[in-house]
Amino acid sequence: MTASKIKILLIDDHTLFRSGLRFLLETQDDFEIIGEASDGLEGIKLAESIHPDVVLLDLDMPTMGGREALPQLLSTQPELAVLILTVSENTNDLTECMRIGARGYLLKNINTDFLLNSIRKAVDGDSVLSPEMTTKLVNQLRAPIVPENHDALYETLTPREKETLTWLTKGVSNKEIARALDLTESTVKVHVQNLLRKLNLHSRVQAAVYAIEHGLDKE
Repeated sequence: MTASKIKILLIDDHTLFRSGLRFLLETQDDFEIIGEASDGLEGIKLAESIHPDVVLLDLDMPTMGGREALPQLLSTQPELAVLILTVSENTNDLTECMRIGARGYLLKNINTDFLLNSIRKAVDGDSVLSPEMTTKLVNQLRAPIVPENHDALYETLTPREKETLTWLTKGVSNKEIARALDLTESTVKVHVQNLLRKLNLHSRVQAAVYAIEHGLDKE
């Protein structure tokens, strides 16, 4: 009896990188590449139809990046093993992705054997990190905790995200916000996810309270 192969979905906006990665992974008898997508939104739709075991997900992509796509991938398939495969060595990206539920965080300069073994470990339920990122994570945990500067966090929001935050204080739905701002409902959803991440908040209610406490509902 032949063991089933690990079904893999690649989500990365660089065609040449995806081609090289596909070529590398297809040399392994136990791997099968069942799909490719060039951005997060396309990847979410594809994952819902082809049901991969593992997703290799880039962070910085047009239309929808990996940080926004990750929670949506896991919301429909909570047991999905998502490995972030990125050039970003930013520890905030690392901690945010692992907090959301990524199974691993790997840098694109990783060696081949480590990548192949990481995919197999992720399928078995293990968490995997590039050695460089493990060191960065440990150093961050050892660093003293500095109180968050809420004004500085607020200024990281785009104008649209600030508008969306103000609308959240009214207790309205994404559909109503979309109608008021002349946007699609899915775009508003992305704005909400982005502003929650940037403000280190975890719900629309927390965002509304944040906005009211800072007088943003009166703007």
